[in-house]
Amino acid sequence: MHHVIIGAGPAGVNAAEHLRKYDPSCIVTMLAAEQDPPYSRMAIPYYLVGNIPAEGTHLRKNNLHFQNKGIFVHHARASSVDTDAKQVHLLGDDSLEYDKLLIATGATAVKPPIPGVDLEGVYNCWSLADAHKIIERAEPGSKVILMGAGFIGCIILEALASRQVDLTVIEMEDRMVSRMTNETMGTMIKDWCENKGIRTLTSTRVDEITEAGAGKLSVKTNGGETLEADLVICATGVRSNTAFLDGSGIEVDMGIVVDDFMQTSKPDVYAAGDVAQGRDFSTGDYYVQAIQPTAVEHGKIAAQNMVQGHQTPHVGNVNMNVLDTVGLISTSFGMWMGVPGGDESELCDKDDFKYLNLQFKDDVLVGASSLGMTQHVGVMRGLIQTGAHLGDWKQKLMENPSRLSEAYLASAQSQHQPLTFD
Repeated sequence: MHHVIIGAGPAGVNAAEHLRKYDPSCIVTMLAAEQDPPYSRMAIPYYLVGNIPAEGTHLRKNNLHFQNKGIFVHHARASSVDTDAKQVHLLGDDSLEYDKLLIATGATAVKPPIPGVDLEGVYNCWSLADAHKIIERAEPGSKVILMGAGFIGCIILEALASRQVDLTVIEMEDRMVSRMTNETMGTMIKDWCENKGIRTLTSTRVDEITEAGAGKLSVKTNGGETLEADLVICATGVRSNTAFLDGSGIEVDMGIVVDDFMQTSKPDVYAAGDVAQGRDFSTGDYYVQAIQPTAVEHGKIAAQNMVQGHQTPHVGNVNMNVLDTVGLISTSFGMWMGVPGGDESELCDKDDFKYLNLQFKDDVLVGASSLGMTQHVGVMRGLIQTGAHLGDWKQKLMENPSRLSEAYLASAQSQHQPLTFD
């Protein structure tokens, strides 16, 4: 049995290792589009800061890890898939035949369609190659403009601040990290950054980037302001890598459409990670949940079903984000934005940058978000994931949301559940 995996990120690597575990006699080939060994994009900021060398981003630290496990890593890019012939065509004339195929091609950072976005000195921060270029220009005191203050943008922001650059952040939305914060929480993160000396422009967009001579760039905003920069970084979003599937017959929406067993619309073809439109735990809907824990779980479940048949359904992952923005920890879990007809409990201390928001459906916690209050992280996730009925504790949390740990203990004891906080 030949299992081919297109993609060498967390989903692909975890799948490859589990394929070997579940079927020791199979052949496993993993296609890596980049020339670097399989690495984690989430580790790139640590490389930018200087906490780790480039090799520290590698998903497996032993250079012989994949060889020792009998996993063949082939550095090549897939150009198309023929699901009738069961072949993956590579750039050039080569092709690979497969018995089972896993598509784990992840996502690609995109640049906004503005004049000058392809100039030298304007980069994404998505690959190790991007990171090398950024390090060359992001010296202490250099003027850096970061376009985008979403989750990925704020991770990059943290690394840039550590490099002591003169940083300006430009975000089109009216608040920072808008996909995991409400207006109150997002504005508090902005205020925190401003207090740290990071200029943050929300409800602002870049209209044009031009060369300003001597290696400098000139950035014009929609408000008419012109900013000088040594470096511009785009963190304005990503898209799933599905273009090579045109003509394959594999159904693609925002990502590759999969069923509960991670199989695509074509037999023997599976998808996992940032390219897969998988099940969300809270809603039951299917969408791309581009976070590394989901990618890792997708890879494991896809591998199980590829080897053992469709015995292991994917029940869905809790949507969760944990973010460090220059020392301020923010989190969001599940349906943090609330549900129709639901109830909300809020604690807010703007002066001390502490915030806690709980969202309920009847007496069940379905979503939560926090800022500067890390003691509740495990409890929020646990209550949401178990779907525990809180009973009288729902009203207590409405009055004082900081009593989460007490509510979790009471819930676990009433249901005779083991206590887990990780």
